[in-house]
Amino acid sequence: MNRYVTTFFVFMILMLISAGIFFFFTCYEGEQPVIAISSVPDMIGREKMLEIHCSDRKSGIRLVSVSITQDEKKYQLETVSIPHRGITEQVIPVLIHPKDLKLHDGQATLDISVTDQSLRKNTASKTFTVTIDTVPPRIIQLNPLHYANPGGSAVTVYSIPEEIAETYVYVGDNIFPSYPITLAGKSCYVCYFALPMDSTGIKDGMIGIAAKDKAGNLAKSSLPIHMRQKSFRDRTMTISKGFLERKIPDLEQYNNMIKYESPIEAFRYINDRMRAENNEKIRSICQQSADRQLWKGSFIRMKNAATMAMFGDKRTYVFEGQKIGTSIHDGVDLASVRNATVHAANSGTIAFTGYLGIYGNSILIDHGLGLFSFYAHLETIDVTEKQLVNKGMPIGRTGTSGWAGGDHLHFGIFVGIQFVDPQEWWDPHWIQDNVDIKLDVAS
Repeated sequence: MNRYVTTFFVFMILMLISAGIFFFFTCYEGEQPVIAISSVPDMIGREKMLEIHCSDRKSGIRLVSVSITQDEKKYQLETVSIPHRGITEQVIPVLIHPKDLKLHDGQATLDISVTDQSLRKNTASKTFTVTIDTVPPRIIQLNPLHYANPGGSAVTVYSIPEEIAETYVYVGDNIFPSYPITLAGKSCYVCYFALPMDSTGIKDGMIGIAAKDKAGNLAKSSLPIHMRQKSFRDRTMTISKGFLERKIPDLEQYNNMIKYESPIEAFRYINDRMRAENNEKIRSICQQSADRQLWKGSFIRMKNAATMAMFGDKRTYVFEGQKIGTSIHDGVDLASVRNATVHAANSGTIAFTGYLGIYGNSILIDHGLGLFSFYAHLETIDVTEKQLVNKGMPIGRTGTSGWAGGDHLHFGIFVGIQFVDPQEWWDPHWIQDNVDIKLDVAS
């Protein structure tokens, strides 16, 4: 009997010891919580959103406190209390509006503290010195009234007398990046941007300059633009059975297309989906452009070449009397002799060479500051990517690759995020009036 009593007491003592150890390491543990911020703030503008990540993997989170202090006045931004154990991670969004808190521009202190559920109430704290800056940047336009054509290009030069995080020109929802330049010893920004073909939807205030400072304050300045009237041609393109039988297998081979039973289904896939994918690839390539102007003077038009199609042509495709699709022509088609030499329209760097769906063998030249020239349906490509080329240098030969019905060059100009009318860039008077003069006036 005594042996059983002894065993029982030993067992109870061991249980009490185990409970004590468990109690000590869980309820009386001494490990501090962890605080992390998605973006450590150094400046706070008119509005600042912080995401505070808190964690305590042992006893869990009890209390989160976020406050800001200025001129010895403390303002509580957020308090989160968790009454029970078990919540080991928490993300606390904190929105700071200095104006609502009556904070003035200048320094302030941001304090974050997290307390855990242990009996010790372990607390971790982080303190940040921040600068309150609620004044948006000032945009100074350096050009007079802009005149532009639907589907055309424009350029603006401006200055911002402070350091900023980003700046761009917006045309509706489209954004065109600006580039820092120096004119006559002054720091400025230049932006080449494109106008939509349909200008009827452009209202006052829809085109302008935007700038955001390091505190996140956004400033906008509307650009004064006079849009000229311009119409684009309607064209009906009759698609023959022979064209589809000749072209569809080539595109299937190069683009891993699904083999469609109907040539009309294959045409619609190529004309709609493949065209969109090819244009998206061009946009992605043109996101990286030299931060200086590489071109000079007007762009070269292919010599002794007839214009077969214009920029902006509204095409309707008809097969055996049935309408099977539409498209907008985004370049100018130029036809000369078979396999005619193609020259670089201006100086720049080769940004892309290769087969590109409906455009076939293609070349993109980066002329800097978001301006590119495009050469498609080539038979041969005689340059390589990253190669520097001068204006007039041979780069390839015309052909019928891609979705071309006959030997010709499809030539395009790409500005920022979209194709524009190349005829402007061929015209030395247009460049003088719309680019050179603006840079001269700004300087």
